[in-house]
Amino acid sequence: MRELAGLRTEIRNHASNAWATERGYEPIYAASPRSRIVVIGQAPGRRAQESQIPWNDASGIKLREWLAVTDAQFYDPDTIALLPMDFYYPGQGTHGDLPPHPGFAPLWHPRILRLMPELRLTVLIGTYAQKHYLGRSAKENVTETVHAYRDYGPDRIPLVHPSPLNFRWQAKNPWFEAEVIPALQALVAAAISEPTTTDRSES
Repeated sequence: MRELAGLRTEIRNHASNAWATERGYEPIYAASPRSRIVVIGQAPGRRAQESQIPWNDASGIKLREWLAVTDAQFYDPDTIALLPMDFYYPGQGTHGDLPPHPGFAPLWHPRILRLMPELRLTVLIGTYAQKHYLGRSAKENVTETVHAYRDYGPDRIPLVHPSPLNFRWQAKNPWFEAEVIPALQALVAAAISEPTTTDRSES
């Protein structure tokens, strides 16, 4: 935990994040050495940045339904780490929020992930996370990548963004609720229930 706390300070003070520090922004993410699952999304929205609570909106409610976890489980970093592709709200663009800064995840994610040895499952939400973590194995678009979710298991699973604005996509792709969500929930339950290294050494 001390190393993770030191990293948070380093992120806050890094020159590349001076623009965020000047606005009074704190890095929005959660991680623990005991985390079983990591959820990697895009970037905090304005509401999350202002409240300093990730997934603090209707998308977060839907995501917790998909994962079949309680609010307490979702916000317990010993269970679930929340690691977006950018830890700061990137601002408003012409058609919604701007994308995450491209150099952010390559700089910070590897250092944080190395400090989470108990991870069992990585949930990749949206095109930025999927392109970064799946590389050439990602398909042409999010729909095709999510439809091919079996190709990436059992330690990774791609998802579409849980935004309420995606209701038309879900209506056109009923296989998502019928196939992907049950598979996701089974993987999440298994990751949470599996003993950690510490648990096994103490038994």
